[in-house]
Amino acid sequence: MKFGHEKLDVYQLAIEYVAWAYKVAKGLNSTDRHSRDQLLRASQSIPLNIAEGNGKGTAADRRRYFEIARGSAMECAAIQDCLTACEVLNHEKNNQGKAMLVRIVAMLTKLGKRDHDEVREEMKCYGIVDEEHDTGSDNERLSRKG
Repeated sequence: MKFGHEKLDVYQLAIEYVAWAYKVAKGLNSTDRHSRDQLLRASQSIPLNIAEGNGKGTAADRRRYFEIARGSAMECAAIQDCLTACEVLNHEKNNQGKAMLVRIVAMLTKLGKRDHDEVREEMKCYGIVDEEHDTGSDNERLSRKG
């Protein structure tokens, strides 16, 4: 059984980016501790906000969390640039991480513009029937109530 956010491609890519960031962080020395911590925190913020946002009940709430995740992805890109400028992350690795981040930002931008029901967490998988957003027929709803 999967949560709704686990079905999102952007969530899966964000998890992949977190794994990439951890590998980069392992290669940083103790003088790069602040940048390492920032990269790890910001990278984790992406999937955490995607998951939390996808579980929200309104489109505005969902959009807000997706925007926060998008901001964290952009923060990761800036951290990578700082690490590259300080010559602790090479250009090839920076480009590798940014390729994932560009895709994440693009997907989150599209998710933020989608209609309410398109990204809605399905309550049925938790044993909850949501009458307001139920797509079944009126007869099906009545038979469940009766």
